[in-house]
Amino acid sequence: MRRLLPALLAALTITWTAGAAVADPDLAEPDFEYVALGDSSAAGPLIPQQDPEAPGCMRSSRNWPSVLAERIGARLTDVTCSGAVTDDLTGSQTTIDGESQAPQADALSPSTDLVTLTLGGNDIALVDLAGKCVNLLPQPIGRSCRDEFTAGGRDELAERIDAYAAEFAAALDLISDRAPGARVVVVGYGTHIRPEGCHPEQPIWPKDAAYLQGGIHRLNELFAREAAEHGALYVDIESPSVGHDACAPSAQKWFEGVVVTGPVAPLHPNKAGMAAVGGIVADRL
Repeated sequence: MRRLLPALLAALTITWTAGAAVADPDLAEPDFEYVALGDSSAAGPLIPQQDPEAPGCMRSSRNWPSVLAERIGARLTDVTCSGAVTDDLTGSQTTIDGESQAPQADALSPSTDLVTLTLGGNDIALVDLAGKCVNLLPQPIGRSCRDEFTAGGRDELAERIDAYAAEFAAALDLISDRAPGARVVVVGYGTHIRPEGCHPEQPIWPKDAAYLQGGIHRLNELFAREAAEHGALYVDIESPSVGHDACAPSAQKWFEGVVVTGPVAPLHPNKAGMAAVGGIVADRL
């Protein structure tokens, strides 16, 4: 952002000295280069308007990276893509329409000033887990995802998350190598559902809601720890989104559940959530 200040001052000087004269549009172009990396939690599937240049990524022009770029006056290169896993930073991703998406890290360069990263949920199959937590009928008519994932005295979700730490650390190293002068910001996942749930409005039993959000919390702790160890900034979304989960009234909801209330993919941030997350990250910066 230090590079942005001289440009802003120059624009103000032109306005003050030239009166009604219009400044050269090129002088108004932001020179602060921002690259957004990540999965659908950042991309914004189904939220209008979707990017026509990458339909398979289901990327919204109103996702939180776009909100952030507007807030800080940055030139955004958004390569977030629904379904992305960490390997897609360096390898081509096949999107839902069968097209090939270039490796996300290809967007990075020595001139990059800011990088945001939201990634990891697909690596640990978080959405698949959430799908297994759906029970239309009240307890005990059905099957508990928590009981299934903690059978035999182990916790499969916790094991997946812990095993992912090394891969996420390598991703941060990769970003630093490709964009050595950039500020790297890791943006976590939010409070998608409150611990007690809200069955049957969202068809997840209370104990499974607590287990699901507990897994998200554990993953966020991993993000915070690795960010600190790699000199990156971690932005907590989980704490400020308490009360804005899938069980909240529509006017207060930032995250949708299995049952959605608007044009957004299930289990993802909605338009209000994207605006909120973009604002939270901007305030931290």
